[in-house]
Amino acid sequence: MTIATLHLVVDSPVGPLTLVSDGTHLTGVWFAESKHPPVDTGREVDRDEAPQVLRDAADQLAEYFAGSRTAFDLPLAAGGTDFQRRVWALLERIPYAETRSYGELAAELGQPGASRAVGLANGRNPVSIVVPCHRVVGASGAITGYGGGVERKQALLDLERGVAGDALF
Repeated sequence: MTIATLHLVVDSPVGPLTLVSDGTHLTGVWFAESKHPPVDTGREVDRDEAPQVLRDAADQLAEYFAGSRTAFDLPLAAGGTDFQRRVWALLERIPYAETRSYGELAAELGQPGASRAVGLANGRNPVSIVVPCHRVVGASGAITGYGGGVERKQALLDLERGVAGDALF
């Protein structure tokens, strides 16, 4: 049996977000101008016909942007290579309002020379915001590339800084 891919578009302070699901899992959160957009987001649904996971994702993202949610609790199913999935698992462990450098993540993987590969995997994260790839910065703390644009990355970091009350850098 083929699983239908569905998507729901929601408004956010960083522009419209396309939430993608296989009906059971959240498989993508995409900005309107993503650097690596998905090949197929399936059929668009409205909130009333959206599967529960898409309604939950929309609600949790709204809470995140309102400053009342610092972690997501959603069933995820992101495709990718073994290496990408290992990097994405590390992203999920970066605490709210904190950052890590690409080099720190590479070292955590036991591959200290792989910061560029970590950056590439980070840029391919299909579940933006929920899997916080925006919390990864350059070695100097500089805001570097982001699939949704560096201005969105900065806005997400600023949101978390304001909610947490701490400076990120």
